[in-house]
Parts: sequence; structure tokens; C-alpha cells
Amino acid sequence: MNSLRGGPPLMAQSPLVIALVEDDPMLRDEIEVHLKANGFEVHAANCALGLDDLNARIAFDVYLIDLNLPGENGLSLCRRVRDNRPDSGIVIMTARVAPNDRIAGYKEGGADVYLTKPVVPDELVLVLLSLGRRLRQSSSVHEWTLGLRDRTLLGPGQTKKLRLTSKEKMILLALVQAKDNTLEWGALFDLFSQQDNDEVMSKRALEEMVSRLRKKFKSFQLEDDEPAIKSVWGTGYQLCVKVNFSN
Repeated sequence: MNSLRGGPPLMAQSPLVIALVEDDPMLRDEIEVHLKANGFEVHAANCALGLDDLNARIAFDVYLIDLNLPGENGLSLCRRVRDNRPDSGIVIMTARVAPNDRIAGYKEGGADVYLTKPVVPDELVLVLLSLGRRLRQSSSVHEWTLGLRDRTLLGPGQTKKLRLTSKEKMILLALVQAKDNTLEWGALFDLFSQQDNDEVMSKRALEEMVSRLRKKFKSFQLEDDEPAIKSVWGTGYQLCVKVNFSN
């Protein structure tokens, strides 16, 4: 990939937030520099585990993923991203050029675009811009929005934001990204133990936090609406409303 240097950024406002997953360090750095020079906000990882760490704190618009990754392969990662973030865009960028690989990328990985290396830098920029524009235009007014940086919750059609605590944000973020939006109690306990090494989260404390979070959702809901978060008997909790991220 031959970078273009010195050109003006192509986006003046509201930059798209890109997750770049590429294990080749030189190519990863080159792509990251080029995309940032063209106005994108880019966060890079070299494997699926690295992306999982980024997903815990950043709301991505588009995922740019290589297929040949160490550990979990890129196709599996794309499928997991599509399951957990159906509202996001996925661009596969790979050296695999066979028709069967392309078909698998779209059919199994859920990719929006399949690019083969070497990728023309300007083409990559235009692909990301076009995909991001379509994604933002299709955003539903019936969805909730979780603000990651300011820890806020915005209801459908609302202008007033509700403030969340850091732990409420963690619970909601984890539920949004979980398979079927459902998490076991143990997974939530593990999540908090990673953040508070000296503090053990009790089931009672977790139930109280979820209850407060439910009430915040309820303040934006109609009286007859079902709870946004429901308890799953013998398992944990399930998020029952659509929630998007914003940075």
C-alpha cells in the first residue's frame, strides 16, 4: 500500500471511527497514518483479543479487518462483530483473492465490502466514506444511544440525556456486545473484578445497579413498555432494546 502524503483531510466534521485489525506492523502503521491524514479516527489492533479490548471503550462505525490473523481468524472475528454490532460496517482487506474466499467473506463474515491487497489508498478512503455515509443515513430514530465518553443515555426522539455511572455504563456496554444481548452473572462479576482488583462484587450489589439502570431507561419509556433489561431465570440479564454507541 503506497501512502499519499500531504493531502488535506477529506472529512471536516464528525469523523468516522475506524477499528483497524492487521497483524503486519508496517502495513498497520501505514494504513493508520494514511487514514488519520484523511480525517478518520483510527484505533489499531493486531489480533481479535486486541480488538475486544478496544470494543470495551470505543464505539466504532466501521471495522477494517484482515483475514490472516493470529489466534482467532479474521472470518470468525467478522462474524462475531456482525452478530454483536449489526449496525456497524465491516470491510475485509486481505491477500486472499479466490472467488470462494470472497463469497465466504460476504456470506459467512457478513462483510459489506471485500478488498484485496494491495489496496489503492484513495480507494480505501472512498470505500470507508461511502460505507460510513450509508450507515449514518440508515440509523433508526427508534434506537437508544449510549455515549461512551460522557457516560450518557439518550432515548429515542429525546434531546435530554441521562447520566450513567461508570459501572452502569460497563453493564450496558457489555450487554450490547454480548451474544443475543444476554450475559450470565459470572461474566458481569468477572468484568467488575478486572476493574476493581481489591473489590469483590456481590450479587446483591449487581442487582441494585441493574435496577437503577432499568429505572433510567424507564424514565424515557411509555408506561406500558416492557423493561429494557430483563432478568433471565438462572442465567443473568438480557438487554431488550436496541442501543447504538456514540463517542
